[in-house]
Amino acid sequence: MKKPLVSVITPSYNAERFIAESIQSVRNQTYDNWEMIIVDDKSTDNTVKIVQRFIDQDARIRIIRLQENSGSAIARNTAIDQALGKYIAFLDSDDVWLPEKLSKQVQFMEENNLTFSFTKYVRMYEDGTLTNGYSKVPKKITYEKLMKHCVIGCLTVMLNREAIGNERMVNIRTRQDYAFWLTLLRKGHTAYGLDEVLSKYRLVENSISSNKLKVAKQNWNLYRHIEGHTFIKAAWYFSHYAIRSVLQVIKFRIVK
Repeated sequence: MKKPLVSVITPSYNAERFIAESIQSVRNQTYDNWEMIIVDDKSTDNTVKIVQRFIDQDARIRIIRLQENSGSAIARNTAIDQALGKYIAFLDSDDVWLPEKLSKQVQFMEENNLTFSFTKYVRMYEDGTLTNGYSKVPKKITYEKLMKHCVIGCLTVMLNREAIGNERMVNIRTRQDYAFWLTLLRKGHTAYGLDEVLSKYRLVENSISSNKLKVAKQNWNLYRHIEGHTFIKAAWYFSHYAIRSVLQVIKFRIVK
């Protein structure tokens, strides 16, 4: 049987330092039936030139250039709207996949008839040096469990595009991926974990996700306003997030 097409979704903004490595990790996949849609969020550096060099070498790669800087949610949604694959997979412009990522995850999705899956990842420093920090992957996760702690790394997610229909990421600057997973689970889907390291997440200094205070504020906004929980219930979920975040920082500083 013909292997299903996978649409790789990559937003980019001033990503000249790392995007070549990210693209090459897709080209290095043992699974070859993929398309890569890079949506450039009006970069002011050499990102577009670097991407164009890869496009000249590989027809499976294409770029969409936004006319104004709009954020990752709009960039990812734009790519999803243009995707042709049965599956969509997310890879940010500073992260990296291991060569068997797509082949193993597509097999996992196909054999179990899944809509939503995610895998384990390892954290690395900016220079690519690996840390001892690995994500934890439960066999499956429900809405209630995900509200307490987001164990799903965006770079590991694969979705059945046909099954999720018209669902898209909410237009917020951070945590839009977390909000998207919650929406899918709230609407009846279940996320299934493949407990194998298939991706490398880059810890980039001064990135949006590295600003813990901003992420905390966005998490509160997510619980209280986007998901619409009462103050007390939002505070309950936030307390789980806050405690885990502190413990994670302590653990990472010990093991690194």
